[in-house]
Amino acid sequence: MTRKERFEFVINWFQQYMPDPETELHYTNPYELLVAVILSAQCTDKRVNIVTPELFQHFPTAASLSKAGFDDIHPIIKSVSFANNKTRHLMGMAKMLVEDFGNEVPDTVEELEKLPGVGRKTANVITSVIHQQPNMAVDTHVFRVSARIGLTLHAKNPLQAEKQLIAHIPKELIHKAHHWLILHGRYICVARRPKCEVCGLRSACKFYKTDMRHVVKEEKQPMTPEEVKRQSGR
Repeated sequence: MTRKERFEFVINWFQQYMPDPETELHYTNPYELLVAVILSAQCTDKRVNIVTPELFQHFPTAASLSKAGFDDIHPIIKSVSFANNKTRHLMGMAKMLVEDFGNEVPDTVEELEKLPGVGRKTANVITSVIHQQPNMAVDTHVFRVSARIGLTLHAKNPLQAEKQLIAHIPKELIHKAHHWLILHGRYICVARRPKCEVCGLRSACKFYKTDMRHVVKEEKQPMTPEEVKRQSGR
C-alpha cells in the first residue's frame, strides 16, 4: 500500500464511520473553549470538564476572569495538572483579551499565540474547532497514531508531523482529521496496549502489519472510538 493509498483508506473509513467528530471538551463559546484547551495541556479532557463548570460560573467572560486573582482561580482548578502555571496563564490570557483584543478571542493562529498559555497546538485547536480552519493540532495521541499507521514518516516533533499531515489531507477535512486521530488514539490506538483487534484501520496500518499481527489472537468486528468509549463507560 502506498502512502497515498493509506491516507485515502484512513480518510474514507473515518468519513464513513465518524462523519462528524467533535472535541470532548465542554464549552458554549470561544472564550470557554480557549480556557478549556489551556487547562487541558497534559491533562485529561474528563478532568477539565469537571472543573470548568464552577470556573465558568464564577468567571463567565474574559472581562470577569481578568479581574480575578490567583487565589480566586487556583482553588477551582487545583485538581488539573500544573495548576499554578495554568492559573497564571488564565489571568494573563484574560487581561490580554480585554486590553488587546476587545474581549474577543482572536481567529488566527498568529494572534492566538500571543496569549499566555497558548502555543501552536492550542491555537490550532481553537481555529479548527471554532472556525473550521485547515489547521492540524498535533498532541501526543495524534503524533503516536499518525506515526503508527504510517501517515507520517520520521517526524521528530509535532510541527514536522503537522506539516506532513496537512500536506496529504484534503484542506476541507483537516479540521475533522484532528478529532479522528485524537479520538482513535484515546480509545483504540492507545499507547501501551492498542486495541488492534477492533481497529478498523488495521489493514492499512504499518504498525499492525509489522509489530502486532502476531500478537492479536482474534480479529473482531471493527469499532469506532465512540463505540469503544460507550462500551467502556467512559
